[in-house]
Amino acid sequence: MNKKQKKVLIRIIISAVLMILAAILSAVVKNMSWYEMQAVPWDEVISLTLYLISYIVIGYDILKKAFKGIIRGQVMDENFLMAVATVGAMALSEYREGVAVMLFYQIGELFQSYAVGKSRRNIAALMDIRPDSANLVTEEDGRETISRVSPDEVAIGSIITVMPGEKIPLDGIIVRGDSSVDTSALTGESVPRSVHPDDEVISGCINLSGALYIRTTKAFGESTVSKILELVENASSRKSRSENFISKFARYYTPAVCILALAIAIIPPVINLIAGREAGFLTFIYRALTFLVISCPCALVISIPLGFFAGIGGASRAGVLVKGSNYIEALSKVDTVIFDKTGTLTKGVFEVVSIHKDRIDDAGLLEYAAHAEDMSTHPISRSIVAAYGKEIDRSRISDVNETAGRGVSAVVSAKKVLVGNEKLMNDHGISVTECHDAGTIVHIAVDGEYAGHIHISDVIKDNSKEAVSSLHNIGIKKIVMLTGDAEEVAQQVASSLSIKEFHAHLLPQDKVGRVEDILKDRPENRLVAFVGDGINDAPVLTRADVGIAMGALGSDAAIEAADVVLMDDDPMGIVRAIKIGRKCMRIVYENIYFAIGIKILCLVLSAFGLANMWLAIFADVGVMVLAVLNAIRTLKTN
Repeated sequence: MNKKQKKVLIRIIISAVLMILAAILSAVVKNMSWYEMQAVPWDEVISLTLYLISYIVIGYDILKKAFKGIIRGQVMDENFLMAVATVGAMALSEYREGVAVMLFYQIGELFQSYAVGKSRRNIAALMDIRPDSANLVTEEDGRETISRVSPDEVAIGSIITVMPGEKIPLDGIIVRGDSSVDTSALTGESVPRSVHPDDEVISGCINLSGALYIRTTKAFGESTVSKILELVENASSRKSRSENFISKFARYYTPAVCILALAIAIIPPVINLIAGREAGFLTFIYRALTFLVISCPCALVISIPLGFFAGIGGASRAGVLVKGSNYIEALSKVDTVIFDKTGTLTKGVFEVVSIHKDRIDDAGLLEYAAHAEDMSTHPISRSIVAAYGKEIDRSRISDVNETAGRGVSAVVSAKKVLVGNEKLMNDHGISVTECHDAGTIVHIAVDGEYAGHIHISDVIKDNSKEAVSSLHNIGIKKIVMLTGDAEEVAQQVASSLSIKEFHAHLLPQDKVGRVEDILKDRPENRLVAFVGDGINDAPVLTRADVGIAMGALGSDAAIEAADVVLMDDDPMGIVRAIKIGRKCMRIVYENIYFAIGIKILCLVLSAFGLANMWLAIFADVGVMVLAVLNAIRTLKTN
């Protein structure tokens, strides 16, 4: 508990003790032998004094807020209802009921404050990823000096060092040092990630072991940590339809119940007078006050936003960043999930799968290809060099020429080597051997003769199959895969993952068209989610009902375009996000139906004089406490 919550708890305890003491002393005095001989009703004096002190201790802040609301013209809120109802009860000598209403109301407020605090602590833990300083490395007279500066002062391209136990302050590339980094604050993943020179690292992660020297690639304001914090801070500003409904409901509901309460207090007594019966003003005023207490919309006004707020906080802790409660609601209605392939279902990293030689052995074929491709930055070229795994002797390489969309030609150890696709071979009049494996085929020719080919493929992620299966299990009706790759590659991946519908050879604008076709055919009130890596899928992420960017560490496009950002590279995060949305909405609707149902029942009973102030306390504070406790469940994402 924070200091404010502790003060409220102390006030609750003091008020409760005084309330109990008032009841006991009043009964004791009334039963004393000398009581009937006294002119002053001391039992009433003692109970009034103690109840009044108890009431002031527990309710002075509510009375103060109600008074300020009246002055500002903002009358119709729960503070006004509590003030009118409890002051009225005290005026009717219902001291115990008046104090009890205020006491239990404050207990409910304390529960709500604690729940919000717990959710805020989850988000604060995420906010704690923001580093306070950076160790800037500079050289003076050939000597390295390290100075501690604000991350805002570090320019792009500067060298910073991060010691073990420190947070990485800016995005960058490691130039020196080996270590492992803790990404749990961003991804929820507990297993540290090993990093080495030339690896990209992002701000907000914690360096666990060796010292790292990092060349920064982004300014602090554009770094991953800043983008994420901005996203979380703005999440509460985007309200769901349920929250907007509750806000509008409260605006009309509160004046309506005040008018009804006034009618209950005035109309029946007037009718009684006209009919020649006893008016019963005190009876109907008591009913009106009970009606006011019951009608207080605290359970709805507090528990519904709290449910969404707690859901966003719990999701953040699990590495699922939701940009607003409207997207929590949208996730709960998703029944179609469209996947991008590369970087989403597959690793987006090309690997040599097999080598098919013709007249040179495997090692020799790979050696020629690696030396020819060494100067190229193309992902396929880098995968061949990585598969070779040895140091490239660049003294053996000359006359390198790279042709876009074809491949590379080079002289390696005085031999003319061609490495590329079938078009490159055809350009040089070289016949190739067909390969029926799905993937990218790189052909190699040496001195004008075909030497063989290398089969390169993008590798399916470990959890992709489980994620697709889990989506079916939780009721997702339709799963579609879109890719710009060849038909055979798409067919192989879709078949491996049991995805029935896929579309290949798609440009980004073609993907948008496919998504729009699916949106037209969706059932009413059902939504379509698109899952992509966020780099070249921004148009589709924006067009879908729910754009989910996964594996988005360091991807500005993902954070900007997506509605939901999964901060790890695990496809199971999509299942987690949908489950979180559904659980949150289930709890929100439970609270709405429960609160409104109990309110209506008790209001009817109150209007006919069948409910007293104690039932009113349950209908107001009891329902609020139960709704708040139910809303807290959204903090847990499992």
